[in-house]
Amino acid sequence: MLSSAAILVLLTGSSFSPAEGADFQPVVATDPVDWTPHIRDGAVHAMTVVGDVAVVGGDFSEVSSADGKTDYERWNLMAFSLTSGRVLPLRADLDGPVWALAPGPDGSVLVGGDFDQVDGVTNPGLARLDLATGRPSAGFDAWVDGDVRAIVVRGPWAYVGGWFGYADDVSRKALARIDARTGALDRSFDAKLQAPEIGRAKVEGLAVSPAGDRLAVIGALTQALGQKRVQVALLDISRPAVRLADWSTDAYNPRCRRQFDTYMRDVDFSPDGEYFVIVTTGRMSAPDLLCDTAARFETYSSGSHKPTWVNHTGGDSLYAVAVTGTAVYVGGHQRWLDNPYGHEDAGFGAVSRPGIAAIDPGSGKAMSWNPTRSRGEGLRAFVVCPQGLLVGSDTDQLGHEYHGRIGLFPPV
Repeated sequence: MLSSAAILVLLTGSSFSPAEGADFQPVVATDPVDWTPHIRDGAVHAMTVVGDVAVVGGDFSEVSSADGKTDYERWNLMAFSLTSGRVLPLRADLDGPVWALAPGPDGSVLVGGDFDQVDGVTNPGLARLDLATGRPSAGFDAWVDGDVRAIVVRGPWAYVGGWFGYADDVSRKALARIDARTGALDRSFDAKLQAPEIGRAKVEGLAVSPAGDRLAVIGALTQALGQKRVQVALLDISRPAVRLADWSTDAYNPRCRRQFDTYMRDVDFSPDGEYFVIVTTGRMSAPDLLCDTAARFETYSSGSHKPTWVNHTGGDSLYAVAVTGTAVYVGGHQRWLDNPYGHEDAGFGAVSRPGIAAIDPGSGKAMSWNPTRSRGEGLRAFVVCPQGLLVGSDTDQLGHEYHGRIGLFPPV
């Protein structure tokens, strides 16, 4: 019988291989591949890639093969081969939804969400699972007193964001840095996120620059390291002691609809790290508001910033963004882009881009790429990988075809 390690090498080709080689990927095709499996219920909220394995997390229980002939029970977590589409043995008994995923060391995946136990083992909000078996990885011990909504790994560290006040019995509001292998909290790292005007601080999205020197943090926050930072903070992580980068923006103040403690939803850096893009919800629309928009910001210029460009949906939420250098892919439940004058309708200049779209990184205007998807609540997960653009959502129509909540657009 093959060992777990042997199975992992057979599936991935290596013991630890995060997605690479996707920098400045050409704009992908509009026709998704036909061999990805389907998720039959619920929604996908997170995806990651390790070698040839795509790991998918969310709130679901039923999975089927691409041809629909074989059904699998998978609670909130599943994996499939990016070469064949075959549903893999990975399964874990999670008692709550998965909101975040990231590649881990030694053939593992880091899993964050709103759960308390994995396979009967207490792991509140955070776990590291063996990729071949789905079992909790030996030697990993970490927890938070809330939920985890974002994980990003850089070197030996995993940055973990969400809605929590403590990590491993230490006060860490909404953001912590842990050892990706052991889960041990880095007690020297504390961004001191606060949100006294809003309530409890909460991180919705994280991204690390390709150079590993900047950490973009978005969510319900008004202060970082004692300084004003409204909904977005750029941290300098190039040295052992975390500092604020000489970068700030007031673009996301004032707030949108009052029911949102934050309207920030996702952030991603360009492959060269020179800029990053933030996407938002908010249920409001006006040319001078950043609710329901995608906006580009320059990373390394100093001082107070305005966005380089803004693309408005006209009142529909964007939940996910992936920047490839040749395109900025955005997803949500939007109907239009280029729509600053729309108010839940198509204003002057609006273009139809239901559910998924691409924005030109230079001009900020919608590109011609328009595969379409059924909108539902929204697309919430992108992964750029050598095999193309992976998408995860809560609907089953993508590129005018049936694709149950998972799709892969191949390179042209």
